[in-house]
Amino acid sequence: MTRREWSAKASRPAGSLRTGLAAWGSVCALVGWLLAWEALVRLAEIPHYTLPAPSLVLMTLFDNFSSLAASWWFTLKITVFALLLAIAGGVLIAAVFTLSARLEAVLLPLAVVLQVTPVVAIAPLMLIYIDSTTTALLLCAWIVAFFPILSNTVVGLRAADPLLRDLFVLCRATRLQRLRLLLLPSALPYFVAGLKVSGGLSLIGAVTAEMVAGAAGRESGLASRILEASFRTETPKMFAALLLLVLTGLMIHFASSALSRRLLSRWHASEQRRDLSTPTPGT
Repeated sequence: MTRREWSAKASRPAGSLRTGLAAWGSVCALVGWLLAWEALVRLAEIPHYTLPAPSLVLMTLFDNFSSLAASWWFTLKITVFALLLAIAGGVLIAAVFTLSARLEAVLLPLAVVLQVTPVVAIAPLMLIYIDSTTTALLLCAWIVAFFPILSNTVVGLRAADPLLRDLFVLCRATRLQRLRLLLLPSALPYFVAGLKVSGGLSLIGAVTAEMVAGAAGRESGLASRILEASFRTETPKMFAALLLLVLTGLMIHFASSALSRRLLSRWHASEQRRDLSTPTPGT
């Protein structure tokens, strides 16, 4: 066994222990904040319509779960489908940009314009021009989530080692062979980084578009439930719907982080967590 293999094998249990302790520390911190919130509301006797206690939020979520669950499922579908479309479109267009500089010069300004235009300004137009409200919401969420994957993947495709590029040219590899065997593997860490950003943005875009549609009484996502509760001063219900949105965002974050570890942990330094204070053998 080489020194590097021995070092990696020896540091693996310690790394797992540190990861577990960090996770438990985060859980304990979250529980502590919730207990402090509960104590503040009870000791200060804050009215529930101003700031509900966590226990009341959970009770409200349990009592209204049937209606909130249907709205949550609608928002989740919009978010996930928009993210999947952003992944497919971003990677495909980034590959086209890499293979053709002319197409990049034509299409990149349009992608930038869509990125810098607020979705709040686009959503009303989408609802006017598109008959299906669900399709309009999906398109708005896709616009928000699309650009980070596109830009990160383009940067990753261009970050391939120049020496390897020259080697592929000397071996007379075709453009598609260079893309599949060299450029896409080198772009994978950048793509995963863009995915982590786009996951949250897809949820934000879906909720923002639902806010615009919900104001007119169309569709029934969680944003519409929040608007209805605000009109009726049902603050605990607003917090219950917000809790579902937070849980959805956490689910997306943990899923993208798990995918990143799955794809990169064996060969990329970004997912090889090591304690720099621990010396390796022979140093």
